[in-house]
Amino acid sequence: MDKVVDFIHVNRERYVEELKALLAIPSVSALPAHKPDVARCAEWCATEMRRIGLDQVRLVETPGNPVVRGDWLGAPEAPTILFYGHYDVQPVDPLNLWESPPFEATIRDGEIYARGAADDKGQVFMHFKAIEAHLKQHGRLPVNMKIVLEGEEEVGSEHLDDFVRAHKDDLRADVVVISDSAMFARGVPSICYGLRGLVYCQIDLRGSAGDMHSGSFGGAVANPAFVLAQMIAQMKDRGGRIKIPGFYDDVRELQPEERQAWASLPFNERAYKKEFGIPKLFGESDYTTLERTWARPTLEVNGLLSGFTGEGAKTVLPAVAMAKISMRLVPDQDPDKIAALFQAYVEKLAPKTVELTFTRMHGGKPWMTSYDNPFVQAAGRAIEKGFGRAPVFTREGGSIPVVSTFNQELGLPAVLFGVGLPDENAHAPNEKLDLGNFHNGVVASAYLYDEIGRLPRN
Repeated sequence: MDKVVDFIHVNRERYVEELKALLAIPSVSALPAHKPDVARCAEWCATEMRRIGLDQVRLVETPGNPVVRGDWLGAPEAPTILFYGHYDVQPVDPLNLWESPPFEATIRDGEIYARGAADDKGQVFMHFKAIEAHLKQHGRLPVNMKIVLEGEEEVGSEHLDDFVRAHKDDLRADVVVISDSAMFARGVPSICYGLRGLVYCQIDLRGSAGDMHSGSFGGAVANPAFVLAQMIAQMKDRGGRIKIPGFYDDVRELQPEERQAWASLPFNERAYKKEFGIPKLFGESDYTTLERTWARPTLEVNGLLSGFTGEGAKTVLPAVAMAKISMRLVPDQDPDKIAALFQAYVEKLAPKTVELTFTRMHGGKPWMTSYDNPFVQAAGRAIEKGFGRAPVFTREGGSIPVVSTFNQELGLPAVLFGVGLPDENAHAPNEKLDLGNFHNGVVASAYLYDEIGRLPRN
């Protein structure tokens, strides 16, 4: 491993310049205008995978954006890693809040700023560089590698489940490795062993055929904006507990040893509030902040739209109102069941004075593994070698639906091997990635292949 690590250290500056080229591609999957850019990004990744020495690199077409596939299968005696990442990125709105152009990667204070820097291009790219280092120095990897890069993760991975089902034989492996998550804190590397699931829905209310004069019609017809506000207000009680009947029936409760382990983590609520500009924390009173964000379900309003929102005044009674609402789920909640419970509750809340349209947009199941899993422990050893500090073991409040898909369809355990930080604005303006963590992550990834290569095949 000495030659591999030395190669990585020598090429630090080159890696950053190459990463800038990847970050310059505006592969925003949510916006149809960027579909050519998404395709261009897939081609860029395929070209880079061929350049570093992967075999059988190809684009696999789907009804949406292509999946980029590549392999290195020259170690038949060793385990096989299925590495998953995504090359699409979030929209950049609001653009005026970016301190530098979102697709012109800029380095400030040791961090690289660009859309996709942390989520997920930077973390995918560190594996490219770890693979390259092994192949350049030894002509081989200590494990077999199968790469799957998706172009629709930021829009719910609509076609990935079908892709996995259709390519089960091709995707056979011993473990899935995913680098699309954050470390616990700066200087505190971590291994994540649990993710929350997701249900995402849209509520549309219509009160009239078109906008109306609020003086002429106010008091005669229901205002859908007001009705929507009243409905949302009935979704939680004042303590933050969700009021949907049956919502908590299947929630797996935290174990005492888990609560004890999390209580020992270096988490400071006062610093947390200051860092994110939070006046006062809020949530279920019987749980700590970490417990609420990692192991308790949520219901949140992600967007509201109605009426006149421009500068000045316009006395309009809006015809329509819309809310986008997400629910984060925990083991053993089922997205289909929760979506059905939520829809039934919304339909019960909606008065006859408005027309309701309910749309389920996307979702995914929660996931959790045991942190004494040998692959998880191998990842812990690799992180320690890359960062010089033993990791903590955590859960994550976000969702990566494909983790459950790989488990259900392929029977594979997963290792979440992220090097982002909680404050890196992954879905917000000024997204960034700490370059020190990126470089340590390249080293740790190279060690990860070595550590897994020493394990017996399943």
